Amino acid sequence: MASTETRTTVTKAGTTELAGVEAGLDALDVVAPTGRTPFRRTFVDKILPPILATVLLLIVWQITFKIVDDPTKLVSPVDVWRTLQDAWLEGKLLGYIWTSVSRGLLGFLFALAIGTPLGLLVARVKFVRAAIGPILSGLQSLPSVAWVPPAVLWLGLNNSMMYAVILLGAVPSIANGLVSGVDQVPPLFLRAGRTMGATGLKGTVYITLPAALPGYVAGLKQGWAFSWRSLMAAEIIASFPDLGVGLGQLLENGRNASDMSMVFEAILLILFVGIAIDLLIFSPLERWVLRSRGLLVKS
Repeated sequence: MASTETRTTVTKAGTTELAGVEAGLDALDVVAPTGRTPFRRTFVDKILPPILATVLLLIVWQITFKIVDDPTKLVSPVDVWRTLQDAWLEGKLLGYIWTSVSRGLLGFLFALAIGTPLGLLVARVKFVRAAIGPILSGLQSLPSVAWVPPAVLWLGLNNSMMYAVILLGAVPSIANGLVSGVDQVPPLFLRAGRTMGATGLKGTVYITLPAALPGYVAGLKQGWAFSWRSLMAAEIIASFPDLGVGLGQLLENGRNASDMSMVFEAILLILFVGIAIDLLIFSPLERWVLRSRGLLVKS
């Protein structure tokens, strides 16, 4: 009788313990509801830090201006702001920005159309990788400004020259980014895809590219940076009235006129466009890719 009671007690204890373990495992599967982030937290975490950094930078700039005390070498933030205001009131500011941004985005789209299939070819064909893989890596490390003189000699002073420099700067980065992404795809994914009939082009579209997205997006982000820098180098070196005045040409005009306010105006606009493109396009795209793979939790 005592033995029966003991077995009953042990059985109940084991059942209770097992139920507790199952409840704990079930709790892990439950995703806590993510409410809307309070504005105060968003302001403190994301808005306030860049504001404070900008204010600190302006203070350091103003102090340095007072120490240097030479307008030909450094101007104050107020002088640069007045130059920006004048360009806006004259209706030129948006023209400067659009001339460069339109060239940069169009050149980047061309680079995307060339770099993506090239990256897939290098990643999937061993002979092609052995043949041109090192060349792509070398081109990626080559300063884009080196392509401006030969591009001018080949194509002349026109927009085609600008796009050629952008392509030579951006295509290697996009292709190498995709190669890196494909190399990180687990072989199990590819085998599973082949088992389900996803071979050839279908396997590339439905298995390889989606799995390689994180590396590909990183390559796109770097490719845009190379596109933008290549364009600025081309506009600074190869200026011509028929090409219009972009941000690089504006920077060169300020240097020729020894106008430091115009020089800093161009620098700030170049910086602003780079940050805006990253915040509006590439950062949201990168967050979406990481979140869709469980690599980023929405706070």
